[in-house]
Amino acid sequence: MSANAGCVIVGASLAGAKAAQALREEGFDGPLVLIGEESERPYERPPLSKGYLIGKDAREQIYVHPPQWYVEHDVDLRLGIAVTAVDPAAREVTLADGSRVAYGKLLLATGSSPRRLPVSGADLERVLYLRRVEDSDRIKEAFRSASRAVVIGGGWIGLETAAAARTAGVEVTVLERAALPLLRVLGREVAQVFADLHRDHGVDLRFGAQVAEITGSGGAAGGVRLSDGTRIDADVVIVGIGIMPNIGLAQEAGPEVDNGIRVDERLRTSYPDIYAAGDVANAFHPLLGKHIRVEHWANALHQTETAAKAMLGQQDAVYDRVPYFFTDQYDLGMEYAGYVEPGGYDQVAFRGDVAGREFIAFWLAGNRVLAGMNVNVWDVNDQLQALVRTAQTVDIHMLTDPQVPLDSVPPDPQHR
Repeated sequence: MSANAGCVIVGASLAGAKAAQALREEGFDGPLVLIGEESERPYERPPLSKGYLIGKDAREQIYVHPPQWYVEHDVDLRLGIAVTAVDPAAREVTLADGSRVAYGKLLLATGSSPRRLPVSGADLERVLYLRRVEDSDRIKEAFRSASRAVVIGGGWIGLETAAAARTAGVEVTVLERAALPLLRVLGREVAQVFADLHRDHGVDLRFGAQVAEITGSGGAAGGVRLSDGTRIDADVVIVGIGIMPNIGLAQEAGPEVDNGIRVDERLRTSYPDIYAAGDVANAFHPLLGKHIRVEHWANALHQTETAAKAMLGQQDAVYDRVPYFFTDQYDLGMEYAGYVEPGGYDQVAFRGDVAGREFIAFWLAGNRVLAGMNVNVWDVNDQLQALVRTAQTVDIHMLTDPQVPLDSVPPDPQHR
């Protein structure tokens, strides 16, 4: 791509900001425009449900770059304005004010949006979602005055928000439709660990719960009514029932869409000059041999380096990192490496003290490690990623023996 053909990035998020950084670091010196709907300069989202929400991290810590970085690196940062259309034929994007910006290469880092709760009363005041920094601010403020909170959804956002509420001294009820929190993500064996963790910290967990209505008066939420008639009072209701990729621009412009914007291992869409990265990208993963869409921080952080190199014509740019995510809840910290679809494993093996929440869990199929999670055990995630990447069969007895270093686990003697 010639230096005269500009790069445009839609989405002033972590992915967008890191893509701009990567383009400059890879030597691109042409026009570079980064456009975002939010008025805040690009920031990282994990602190919004973790350190920032509980008051541990200062606001300045959440930003990807200081304000002057964009000036120093000649990045045209346009905030508080949406891109309303992409014209692949003209190689232009249209902004909400009617202006147009030409591109040589376009990166869609449009992220995702919270699923809305489709019940009566969901639009009342004090029904809150967590996605943007102002959402975290509103929830933090609600915790200062609330005595009771209902969290709808037992996924990562729901549980991290519940932990923050308990840390703030708020009584919490978590409503989850499944039989355990995180059941679809982790399976029963490890999901139980998180259920026990929250119960030990005083959270009222209710499983098989279906919300029928958000109740309230005076325009503000005052509780939840379940489908079985149960009523739960609350001063604030927090909804965390998943997110949906922001695919609208791609749908209208023409690149293939399938559970996100479908891209190859180079993060390129079905249109050769348009790329996608982060939450919105359903990318072909060479290690796994299939398309996956990963809704986690590490993906947004690292995919953009590959996208930037590919946009600049580097033929060896391929994204094949082992998927990674982490969480912090109360005194539990964990890291997870790998990728397992629901029902895609045949056993979970443990190393360490599960009851004491200091352990490593392994998801296996045919004695091959598909994923590993280290809980309050540190400096082992690189070895877990290596086990996933090699895809070799392992000796389960050695794998679960804390005395055997993870990088020395021998192959399965039955399947050498």
